[in-house]
Amino acid sequence: MSKLWSPAIANDPEAFVNFAFPWGEKGTPLEHFRGPRKWQREVLRDLKTHIAANNGKVDFDVFRLAVASGRGIGKSALVSWLILWMVTTRIGSTIIVSANSEAQLRSVTWAEITKWLAMLINSHWFEISATRVMPAKWVAELVERDLRKGTRYWSVEGRLWSSENPDSYAGVHNHDGVMVIFDEASGIPDAIWDVSQGFFTENTPNRFWLAFSNPRRPTGYFFECFNAKRAFWQSRSINSLDVEGTDNAVYQQIIEEYGEDSPQAKVEVYGEFPSSGDDQFIAAHWVDEAFKRPAYKDENAAVVIGVDPARGGLDSTVIAVRKGRDLVAIRRYSGEDTMTIVGRVIEAIEDFRPTLTVIDEGGLGYGILDRLTEQKYKVRGVNFGWKAKNPVAWKNKRAEIWGAMRDWLKTASMKEDRQLKSDLVNPRKIIDSSGAIQLESKKDMKSRGLPSPDAADAIAVTFAFPVAHREYTARNPVRTYRDGTVSNSWMGS
Repeated sequence: MSKLWSPAIANDPEAFVNFAFPWGEKGTPLEHFRGPRKWQREVLRDLKTHIAANNGKVDFDVFRLAVASGRGIGKSALVSWLILWMVTTRIGSTIIVSANSEAQLRSVTWAEITKWLAMLINSHWFEISATRVMPAKWVAELVERDLRKGTRYWSVEGRLWSSENPDSYAGVHNHDGVMVIFDEASGIPDAIWDVSQGFFTENTPNRFWLAFSNPRRPTGYFFECFNAKRAFWQSRSINSLDVEGTDNAVYQQIIEEYGEDSPQAKVEVYGEFPSSGDDQFIAAHWVDEAFKRPAYKDENAAVVIGVDPARGGLDSTVIAVRKGRDLVAIRRYSGEDTMTIVGRVIEAIEDFRPTLTVIDEGGLGYGILDRLTEQKYKVRGVNFGWKAKNPVAWKNKRAEIWGAMRDWLKTASMKEDRQLKSDLVNPRKIIDSSGAIQLESKKDMKSRGLPSPDAADAIAVTFAFPVAHREYTARNPVRTYRDGTVSNSWMGS
């Protein structure tokens, strides 16, 4: 027991990994393996260097490392080793592990931790559940009796996050040490990264923050670890072709199928962030420029409300309010039933008195639309799968209204909102065999570890129907024109 706590192992993660697992032992899963891969050893040595550099300091540094890589290089294995090293050698410490989705956390990350814990030389010290590793009762009693150290916070916790309530993710302060690991970090919202800063407020040498991911999108906090925030983060980019022990035929197939310079090859093979290139529907700089523009405040511009109801899970119901070229408001709600959402929409209608309210009628939208129509509100539904007015240019209605939103964005004004920016720039454009443009589906986005672009969809539906410029008077009558244009009504007749 004491050997694992000796400085030669406790302060040298590479030595711990070499000692604690049965490398090369017959009859074990590691029989044909001699130790970590080169890139894994380099990360472990970076950690050792940091620990040594903190020795003797009064104000300790936090170790921050971001690793972008192609697929299949052993990220989850390294995550498991780091967790087991920390929980073994930093008695009383807390380790938080998150991933971009519950499925990733439970099926991939936690499954890997379970596998390596079973091979750990001191596996009998711990008990593991679905998303938690705790010291066994006898170990906790021993540590509390002989070392006189509390064990209440000594654990590994797989923690889920909520972008709608990021503060619920916070709450860990531990002088014995804190490690936070983000697995598939590119898909974790910026708000969760921001809240996680609070984990490291205790002045202790044992503070470690590591993020691993395929670099799936050229936006977000993980991307900025390699760019605007690179002064605060060590960063590594790893090409899967350079990693020993991987099957290069798999990577060559990706390159041959999609092209050497394709986003797929960059992300899955080379460990590079895709550029804002040919497959990006909305360029990031258009969004940034819209954030910088002052509001137009055109009092004669029609107000349109767009609603994208949540379909469950991690998706949010979003209500967007657009007044001409100004995005006036974005309201996000999660976990609410149909009637509660109806109430939210009514609140927005009463607050902003729109000319028209448009609802994505898929999923929950039908029920919301019917209830608001029953109450005589001026609402219309749009189905993303409808045929576009210009089917030569656009595959479906969703692509068409996103195209209208993209054109609007080039002169629009919006308050800065990082989550909204991600929603706008994440979806790819796809050109079918006939040359029509369609937007990447939400299902495909989620398969890349990206959330549903709920806020962007809510803005897009405000472009589903033409709405006339209005005279700004309180008593103008409802006018419906031959082309279906609606003017100056927030309630139906």
